[in-house]
Amino acid sequence: MTIRNGELVFIKSVKDGIPNRDPLNDSDARRLFPEEDGRISLSDVSIKRDVRDFVLSLYPDGGADKRNFIFVQQIENEKGALLGRGSLAAKIATDAGKAKEFDKDPKQVLLQHSFDVRTFGIVFSVKKVSFHLTGPVQFGWAHSMHPVDTQYVQGTVVMPSSDGAKEGEEAKSQGTIWTTYTVPFAVFAMPGVLSAANARHTGMTEEDQELLLRSLWQGTQHRQARGRGQQQPLFLVHVEYHDPHYRIGYLEDLIRLLPDREAWQAADRRPSSLQDIKLDVTALLDRLQEERERIARCRIWLNPTVAVLGDVEPFRQPLW
Repeated sequence: MTIRNGELVFIKSVKDGIPNRDPLNDSDARRLFPEEDGRISLSDVSIKRDVRDFVLSLYPDGGADKRNFIFVQQIENEKGALLGRGSLAAKIATDAGKAKEFDKDPKQVLLQHSFDVRTFGIVFSVKKVSFHLTGPVQFGWAHSMHPVDTQYVQGTVVMPSSDGAKEGEEAKSQGTIWTTYTVPFAVFAMPGVLSAANARHTGMTEEDQELLLRSLWQGTQHRQARGRGQQQPLFLVHVEYHDPHYRIGYLEDLIRLLPDREAWQAADRRPSSLQDIKLDVTALLDRLQEERERIARCRIWLNPTVAVLGDVEPFRQPLW
């Protein structure tokens, strides 16, 4: 079965890092809003990378049925060069035991054996083979739910940059200096839509959908690095509809972070931990109640360390 039309909102926090840097702004945080607004943003590419890396870690061999290979990833050949689209696709086909089928119909082989192709779509153009599929799952930008001030910090690596000097040479015994921008604490909300119509074209199944939701949550915890900070999933809501052509839309606007953004701006300070904030989901729950006849299923995953205003228990799911 393909998936139902649906949408989601995923909320996560980060401490002491920047999950998605802007290379055009000295690798500072991305800002889509004016400086005075204060919010920072994460791209959908960053979120998809979390999902892909988690699935790749969970199913390095594609899983028992060889359906969960990852197409968009970095793989080097024996000479250390990165594989291109054609070689990545051919590798999936070979690992899935479908090399002959791939020569005849590469699109179908990728749809059958690549999780991210079925879920996020693909733009494929290699020699005489070219096709494009819009993915059933589309994420929006994730924006911080409060103003954020990034900090410019500096440190020193104690390890020398080279070995000790030989006779007659000057030793390079000093360590190197590093500089970076970092965010002490931030909470981000990311919307997403799931299209039943596009799922019919790519073959995305309900099993793929469940893996996607799990990967959003656990992938946030899995893909850790010093510069990305310590990240935690906080809240995930997934709403499915009976009508394949209907969505409420902009569910993220129905969730508030308390105190609100104006309060932080007026006080000229920023939240520094989960203890400083509360999620207000009462408007979201009210809207779900109003639309209950259109809704096939609603599920909510909640980090137990987060304070919530609103009764989510009727929709609450066990964590992975």
